[in-house]
Order: sequence, then structure tokens, then C-alpha cells
Amino acid sequence: MRGEPPARGVVLLGSWLLAGCAANAQGPSSAGADRPRARDLGIVVGSIPPGARNAITDVRGVRVGHRTLLEGDSVRTGVTVVLPHGGNPFRSKVPCAIAVGNAFGKLVGFTQVEELGLLETPVALTNTLSAFAVADALVSWTLALPGNASVRSVNPLVGECNDGFLNDIRGRHVREAHVLEAIRDAREGRVEEGSVGAGTGTSCLGWKGGVGAASRTLPPDSGGFSLGVLVQTNFGGTLTLLGVPVGGEKKEGGGSCVFVVATDAPLDARQLKRLARRALGSLPRVGANLSHGSGDYAIAFSTAFVEPDGRGKAAAPLLLGDDRLDPLFLAALEASEEAILNSMLRATTVVGREGNRAEAIPLEALRGALRARPVR
Repeated sequence: MRGEPPARGVVLLGSWLLAGCAANAQGPSSAGADRPRARDLGIVVGSIPPGARNAITDVRGVRVGHRTLLEGDSVRTGVTVVLPHGGNPFRSKVPCAIAVGNAFGKLVGFTQVEELGLLETPVALTNTLSAFAVADALVSWTLALPGNASVRSVNPLVGECNDGFLNDIRGRHVREAHVLEAIRDAREGRVEEGSVGAGTGTSCLGWKGGVGAASRTLPPDSGGFSLGVLVQTNFGGTLTLLGVPVGGEKKEGGGSCVFVVATDAPLDARQLKRLARRALGSLPRVGANLSHGSGDYAIAFSTAFVEPDGRGKAAAPLLLGDDRLDPLFLAALEASEEAILNSMLRATTVVGREGNRAEAIPLEALRGALRARPVR
């Protein structure tokens, strides 16, 4: 923790948070259900209201599943899947696009999405060296679906972050069965956040990172569309809340962040790429250092052309005009920033490989810092 003097108008959490870490320490991981989300602490990002769950599942039909691996003293990893609907994604493809912030990553399946603008499997997130096993598992799952007996090519889409600080990443512990379990358990409704699934072993802005989610619902005069974000956070920098740096240890070097953005707005792949770029814009807002070693990607898809069960709509909606995209751009920026904060706030302290530990942000210290934070 750096003992830098506080700048004018800036609250540094440094010593406050260190003092709170011992009381906050827990086992390898525990559910973050008792920890607050950003809004529970009065941290309201932007002006567009969230959906009912404030999660990616506020986009009707979208499902999320996790498989968390906690084994011995060094396995701290997992997999998270996002399904665009409840049907066969290969038969009911949805428009999709990917925006790249920094490409030091292993995003499996990128080039076909770039070329065709379609998503044909669930989106999966995991650790760097398990990305290929997870991709193979998505292929197995897709080939086994009813109606896919003649399928000879599958483009699995898998993002990753390197959780090797806490996790025995060389052991490549994520197996096909874990991916299939995550898909089987994927549900609409509340999304489990923090030190779960693909976020089990990640760190963010010097503290424990993880999986986070948020959403926005546009007003009727902007189309009334829903937009949701799920994020896997594992990057360095200085934690910044609503424009004010609040200290915390800087994690130098690499680190990554993968966003999954879902919307029911009728957008094509070109428009979705523009939307995805706005999600990446949330990184400097939370204090990311955007390092050489980062793999920062945003995957965006639209569910507008299929029903929640995957059937095509009898009357496909017309594409939204580009002149109506601004509210969605703002929604993506706001929801992405809030999802990052939720990934950290819901995360629990994790102790892993070689005794390495990533501390969850001590809540009482954070509440004190927020009370002292200058009003913009």
C-alpha cells in the first residue's frame, strides 16, 4: 500500500482499508450474499434506472450459470456461462459483435464472430489456460443438442482472465463436466456475483475482483429497451468511485476484463460493435491502468429477433436507427461501470496458491471513505 499524500479533493483509503483487512479475512471463498452491491452503499452510477434485478438477466431470456472450483489450498477458479436464450443457440443464432480494448488475451472464437456477426453458442468465461478446454466443452454440448446431428462446424466463444496469482492455473482444473454443469444450472433471475465461477480467483484494482452484473432500462421515449452487463474483473489501477480516486493498492503489470453485454434492442452486428466499445469506456472511469498485459474485450449480443425459448419471432422487429443509439450507449457505459463495482463489493477474501491472498474491500472502512468523499 502506497503512502502517497492525499491530493486536493481526493479521499485515500490506504491505511483505513489495511486496518480493516484482518477483520474481513475469511476462508478460501464464501458466498457474497451478505455483502452489499454498489447501490446498497449509496453509489449510484449515472442517471438511467436499473432493471428489476440490476443484472444481465433483466434482458428477457438471458440465463447465467456458474461452476466454482475450490480444491485444496491452490485451486481457486471456475467457469461462468451466459446463454442468450433458452433454446438451441446454434439453430437460433443472435446478432453479436466484439470490441477489443487491448488484445493480450485468448478470446476463442473471435474471428468468426467478427466475420459473420452471429453468436451460435453460449458465451463462456474462465481462466486463461482453461479457455481451450471450455471451448471444447461448448462444442460437445452444441453437437449433442437435439436437431444438431448434422452439424460439422461450431464456433465456441470463450473469454478469459489470468487467475494464476491465486489459482494453480497450470493444473488446468476446469473440465468439460464443469462447463456442462454451469450450462445445466444457468437460470434467469438473480445473478450470483463476486468470488464465484470465472471470478473465483481474480483480483481487481488491488483488491478481490470477480463476477459482477448490472442493467439499465430505457424510458419509453427512448424505446423502453433493456440492457444488461456481466463482467469478469482482473485488472490493476487505483479504485475510483464516481470520479474520485479512493486509493487502494495498485496492481502493476497485466490484468484483464471481459464484458458480456446483452440487449433486447433490435441491433445488427455493426451497431453492437459500437455498443460494445462503450462498455470498454467504463474501465478508465473506475481507475483501470489499461496496461500492456491486459486482455480487455466486450462481447455484445441482441435478443430482439428470438423469443426467450429460442424460437424466431413471427414478425422480426425493424433495426433501430443509428440516430437512436445514444441512450443505449449511455446505458452500456453506466451498467458496465456499476457491474465492475459490484464484482468487487460482492467479492469475498480468497486465500490460494502459495498462501497468496486477495482481500475483499473492508466495508466499514469503505463506508467511512464514502461519507468523507467530496460531493461533485
